[in-house]
Amino acid sequence: MIVYDPFWKTLKEKGESTYTLINKYGISSATIDRMRKGEGITTQKLDDFCRILHCDVADLIRYVDDEK
Repeated sequence: MIVYDPFWKTLKEKGESTYTLINKYGISSATIDRMRKGEGITTQKLDDFCRILHCDVADLIRYVDDEK
């Protein structure tokens, strides 16, 4: 299962907030809500976040084996 824990940490480290993502960069609140709920987002959105936050994909998501 993909988790977004690294995203929230990176967001804080970069001094950004969900408010600025939505209002300054045009990220939809639905995307943020999906991430909060652990639901999937598109690779385009991951690309957008990497561009905005100047980071790698590994700074946004990680895989957790949910069978353990």
